[in-house]
Amino acid sequence: MSLALILIVAFSGAIITYLAGKVSSKLRKTIAVVFSLALIPMIALLFGKNIETPLFEFLGLRLILRINNLAWIFAIAISILSSLSVIFSLIYMKGKEKVDFYYFMMLFINAAMIGIVFSGDLVSFFIFWEMMSWATFLLISYKRGPALAAGIKYIIMSIFGSMAMLIGILFILNTQGTLIISQLAGNINLSLYNTIFIMILFSVAFGVKNAILPFHAWLPPAHSEAPSPFSAILSGILIKMGTYGFILLLYVIVGVQKLLSLPGFTIVINILATVTIIFPTFVALIQEDAKKLLAWSTVAQAGYIILGIAFGTSLSVTGGIFHFINHATFKALLFLAIGAVEYRTNGVRDLNSLGGLIKQMPITFVAALIGACGLIGVPLTNGFVSKWFIYKSLILNKSPFLAFFALFGTWGTILYSFKLIHNIFLGQTPEKFKSIGRAPFSMQLPMIILSLAVIIFGIFPGLPLKAINSIVVSFGLESLNINLWGLASSTGALNTINIFTAISAGILLVWLLSKLGSKAKSVNQDDTYAAGTSVPQDRYHYTVEFYKPLYRVIRPYLKDIVDIFYTLLADWIKKISSKLRKIYNGYVGNYVMYIILFLAILIFVQLKWSLW
Repeated sequence: MSLALILIVAFSGAIITYLAGKVSSKLRKTIAVVFSLALIPMIALLFGKNIETPLFEFLGLRLILRINNLAWIFAIAISILSSLSVIFSLIYMKGKEKVDFYYFMMLFINAAMIGIVFSGDLVSFFIFWEMMSWATFLLISYKRGPALAAGIKYIIMSIFGSMAMLIGILFILNTQGTLIISQLAGNINLSLYNTIFIMILFSVAFGVKNAILPFHAWLPPAHSEAPSPFSAILSGILIKMGTYGFILLLYVIVGVQKLLSLPGFTIVINILATVTIIFPTFVALIQEDAKKLLAWSTVAQAGYIILGIAFGTSLSVTGGIFHFINHATFKALLFLAIGAVEYRTNGVRDLNSLGGLIKQMPITFVAALIGACGLIGVPLTNGFVSKWFIYKSLILNKSPFLAFFALFGTWGTILYSFKLIHNIFLGQTPEKFKSIGRAPFSMQLPMIILSLAVIIFGIFPGLPLKAINSIVVSFGLESLNINLWGLASSTGALNTINIFTAISAGILLVWLLSKLGSKAKSVNQDDTYAAGTSVPQDRYHYTVEFYKPLYRVIRPYLKDIVDIFYTLLADWIKKISSKLRKIYNGYVGNYVMYIILFLAILIFVQLKWSLW
């Protein structure tokens, strides 16, 4: 299968879908689904292939497409998640404005992301990166109003990262004479300080996209304002382009041997990753908007991925890459579940205004519960396996503080996941939501598929881990003894079948005990125990402001200093710009005076220079 053909199909699909929308909405939907689904088998056929295909020259530089196991695993994740989000959009976007534009951008971003992972040189990489960034800005800003402000924050930070990347690319071209990744791989001939300089520049670019602290400020508003199907892509796969960039930088371009000679750099990245885990976790805990809660959760989970990758052992890198796949599944699942609730409740996302929807939306509840269990890392879900790899690597390599903070982040994840599930689906149902129906089948289907992925990869983790292990070995790291059920190791094996048997026996015992107990009975809507506390009207939860006492304790420490700094910087630039703007007032006479003054200064300098 030709790599160029896949990209042609991906980009032409976006254009054809847009044009089809001018003819018929049904035709547009059909073409969007067909083109997005067609990419899955085309990419799947490339599994295990190692292909490098030259395209053409651009400004004297060769553009190359390539595929290997690392690129394949990202490409297949992009194509699957994008197609599921398109299917979810069929009903979700019904009746909304600019739907043709929406589908065009969804498919275009999908194509640009595939182009990034297929790039065999840094010029192609940068071109596709910019295509993805600007298209993402347009889709974040889709709703205008607050969404436009969120989009502007995103694109300003993206431009900053892109400029850092461009400087790094030009520096590599000037010092190495090539931008072809296969020629650079492990062969960069730079001094220690120049290597660190390159790594810092690219880390800024990838850190912005991956939303790790201190480059996270754009992500929460972008998630909350973007359409929910795109939020699933944004959180599930788009920010992971930063993850792909980090892997490419650390283990392909720089290489393991040179990376091991830079322990200080990896320590800094590990610390940033750990802070990225802790701070957003407890910010997520106090959110009342479901999508903002998941957005802050995404920032925290990105910390786990970067921590695993940057820690630099076979076990941690495997866990980091696997957590990328897992996060793509369970976080996309959660965003789609929230999107289904949002669709049925006419846009309600306030956690204190929902409740009891398990009866009205049982499939959505099960999907959200499975997604939350994967997010926490409950055994028999994929999140448990990847987090287990990361924790074990930290403990075995005597990094107790990193391990403690990683575990501490998981405890916080339990708290906000409980809040999310309970406040939406459990408790009593507000009167206004008692008659809502289930999510449409086109919304349920993607959630069912992602739920199965969370469970299957949790019980049979060897399916993706064998492919990931081959990637890790290609980096020059030690091979792991992977089997279908997990990991065989002298320092402690992971066998998910044993866990499955133990949990199944426990569930059976709980079921038998529940049968022996008394049956539940219905009570009036207002019969809600709240420990003497008055419950706000039309809010029937005892969990209304459940974490308010904790919030009072941690509130002084939860100021987003980074975002405050960015805001102050923006205000300062705005003031400087407004003052400079007064110079350009439109009067030609003033401009003539400026030219005369400038020439006078030049003459004065020249005279003084000649006297010296």
